[in-house]
Amino acid sequence: MAFLNITKEIENLKKQRGAVILAHYYQRPEVQDIADYVGDSFALSKLAKELPQQVIVFCGVHFMAESAKILSPEKTVLLPDANAGCPMAEMVGEEDIIALKKAHPNAAVVCYVNSTAKVKALSDICCTSSNAIRVVNSLPQKDIIFIPDQNLGHYVAQKVPEKNIILFDGYCVTHHRVKADDVIKAKEAVPDAIFAVHPECRPEIVEMADFVGSTSEIIDFVSNSPNEKFIIGTEMGVLHPIQKRSPDKRLYLLSPGLVCPNMKKTTLENVKNALLNNEYEMKLDEETIEKAKHSLDKMLQV
Repeated sequence: MAFLNITKEIENLKKQRGAVILAHYYQRPEVQDIADYVGDSFALSKLAKELPQQVIVFCGVHFMAESAKILSPEKTVLLPDANAGCPMAEMVGEEDIIALKKAHPNAAVVCYVNSTAKVKALSDICCTSSNAIRVVNSLPQKDIIFIPDQNLGHYVAQKVPEKNIILFDGYCVTHHRVKADDVIKAKEAVPDAIFAVHPECRPEIVEMADFVGSTSEIIDFVSNSPNEKFIIGTEMGVLHPIQKRSPDKRLYLLSPGLVCPNMKKTTLENVKNALLNNEYEMKLDEETIEKAKHSLDKMLQV
């Protein structure tokens, strides 16, 4: 009963505020279900710009709400839990970019969208896990500084050997903790399952996969595949949208460690309070927005 009550409260508040609720695939199932749109981080940020609503409740982590604000500076962007951060995004700072540019003056800086607005502002172009290879291929420079994810950067380097990819020592804590033993055990337990993995995992994990792709690509691949059993090598939140689309699929999470604690911080109570009290509004200075938007816009042109 309490669950139904808070759901109704959120729906009423959303109408009163003229708001729209966006949720990342890694959010809790009940948060995904209350959202108007569920997707990956950059797709949701683009959607926030295109939608008519002036109030965006972004159920995700800090860098995602920042990206939505960068693309829609005139809108009110709310992050329901102020402490929902991203350890990988916080691994690289402005001083790191400046030092890397100084060490490699002829290199272009490609910045994974999982990064702060300040870092995006110092980068030449952004990328997502689904378009990283296309972005790197689009650049005239041979030397590419790829930040902050070393695992995605290594994956790109394997696919674009003609480029010199300079890696930063950053990683997604959730994906990086998966070990080869986890894959071996999972394949032994379900030998007829297809193994799908996110390129944020370590290189040796990616090499063992049947399919490698972004969050959205994994969901689409599994949903559209004629196969019945799948070992999923990304954050557990993706199991919910896959099961909604394909209830007959049998899904096995590669490791119990594939849970992002920051993504799970958002609750229905947080969402209600965001709409009720304007919590927590994302604010960025105009200069940062302008510079960071340049790197995002350049990606969109690719």
